Amino acid sequence: MAEADAPADLVALPFSVAIILVVLSYTWVIEPIAPRWVRHVPTVLVTGLAVWRAVKTGEWGLKRSEFFPALRWALALTAVAVSATALVGWALGTWHDRRDVWGNLAALTPWGIGQQFALQTVLLREAQAAMSPRKAIALAALVFGVLHLPNPVLAPLTFFGALGWCWIYDRHPNLIPLGLSHAIATLAILYAFDDAITGRLRVGRAYLMLR
Repeated sequence: MAEADAPADLVALPFSVAIILVVLSYTWVIEPIAPRWVRHVPTVLVTGLAVWRAVKTGEWGLKRSEFFPALRWALALTAVAVSATALVGWALGTWHDRRDVWGNLAALTPWGIGQQFALQTVLLREAQAAMSPRKAIALAALVFGVLHLPNPVLAPLTFFGALGWCWIYDRHPNLIPLGLSHAIATLAILYAFDDAITGRLRVGRAYLMLR
């Protein structure tokens, strides 16, 4: 039965594979040599793939009855993450002020929601179509973390963050609180650490070029 199910498992992941290929191609091959305007292309492609799947499946990650349950869990997760990040930043002596906190948060929020849209409605749901829910959460989080390599700070932080976000979404499928959590956690990282630690949030070859 395992051999017979293997092709079905692969068929269950088409949008995930496409998104992974888009992100890896951009971060490792295209970004270092492309003009600045090209940086918007992978965002458009990934969003388009996620929207395409949402149209096919009817899942947009916006179940209204799950907003407040998801918000409660997201607030708890965010409070722990921000507190831990702040403590480490203070211990390292890298905590610093940033101008226009609300402007930064406003810019990070749609970015966080967009990433959660792809993570939850594509990576997580397609993984769940191929394996048990617990394994699917771990796989989706692992893929999310791997896409942030070789940044030694972002890769583990996004992996553990995605574990929590996917766990919440699996139980309460509303991604708006998760996008806000993502944005606030990112802002905390920018406050807590300097560019030498965060690598300016770069991934792929762009991170290696900074080093």
